[in-house]
This record gives sequence, structure tokens and C-alpha cells, in this order.
Amino acid sequence: MNDTKIVHLIDDDAAMRDAVGLLLSTEGFSVHTYPSAPAFLKAVATNREGCVITDVRMPEMSGIELIARMKEDRIAMPVIVLTAHAHVPLAVEAMKLGAVDLLEKPFEDHALLAAVDAAFARRSMEQSRSRETQATKDRLASLTKRENEILAGLLKGQSNKVIAHELGISIRTTEVHRANIMAKMQAGNLAALVKMVLAASSGPEGEAQE
Repeated sequence: MNDTKIVHLIDDDAAMRDAVGLLLSTEGFSVHTYPSAPAFLKAVATNREGCVITDVRMPEMSGIELIARMKEDRIAMPVIVLTAHAHVPLAVEAMKLGAVDLLEKPFEDHALLAAVDAAFARRSMEQSRSRETQATKDRLASLTKRENEILAGLLKGQSNKVIAHELGISIRTTEVHRANIMAKMQAGNLAALVKMVLAASSGPEGEAQE
């Protein structure tokens, strides 16, 4: 277990914090516990690694309100919700807000550990996707003005002939620029290029690169 496997455990029940904290610690996780959602938010300002396990019914701020606040503050940490009063609307609301899982108390140890593993798997996938998106944006930024003009035509589904006509250049010149675009973007084919550009422009901070 590496030191990035941090679990932030939020529950106003001290006995629950102790029990779950002990379970996770024995499995090699680094556990940080908090008696309330505001206490967690204050501490997480300087440490946004790991995943979150939160109870639902807590004074000051509920677990659902916490997930919404995390989303609003762009705290991109996977969340597992614990509740002694599970019902469908609550589960739906939690999942819509992005919770990885919702476990009803009392829960089996293996169920919690499986949920934590899933949370870290999601975080790893999202971080990988974020790195890929940034790499694509960096490659897009390396394109020349002419290459961007041709890329815009390719994204519209235009042929080399149509692009050449609209830009007032030869088809051969268009083909050369197109080959340069594919090489710079590290795209094996046009479909891969289109998928790559759309993915880079569809994130929360993404804007169309033209």
C-alpha cells in the first residue's frame, strides 16, 4: 500500500469512526477521521488525496450536502456514503451527485473494503483521463494557424478537396498539413483524431480548440 491510499472518514459517531478506522488501518490505509463535514472541509483544503467515506445524517451538514459542496468546490475525491436509513431516493440522490457507493449500516467488512477499492480505481482512472486530456490540449496548442484551419475542416467532415478549396490552397498542401496534424496529435486515423479533440474540449475546463 503506498502513501497515497488515504481515506478520509467522516462520522459524528465516535464508535463508528474507531471501528471503521481500525478496519481500514489494518488493511494498510492511512485513515484521517473527522467528527463533522465542516471539519473535513477545513482540513482537506491542504490535502485532496485519497477517497472519502461519509455518514449521511450528521449535525451541521449532511453527507449528501457534503458531496454537493465538494462538487461545487471542485474537490475531486471519490465518495462512499454510509447510512443507517437507506432508501431509494437517498441512493439515487447520492449517485447523481457522483458517489461511488452507498452502504447500509451495519455492513460487512468485505463490502466496505470492496467499495474503497472501487473508489481508488475510479480516482486512478479519472487522473489518467485528466493527464490524457491535458496532453491532448498541449498537442493542440502546438498546431500552427493553418493546421488549425485544416483541423476545423476535418472536424466538420470535409474532404481534402473541399478544405483546399475553402482555404485557397492546393490539395497537395492540404494533404501535407493533414499528415503533420496527425503526427503532432499522435492520432492513428481520422476517427481517433476526432475522438481525441472532442474529449479534450468536453471537460469542465475544456473549450473548443480552433
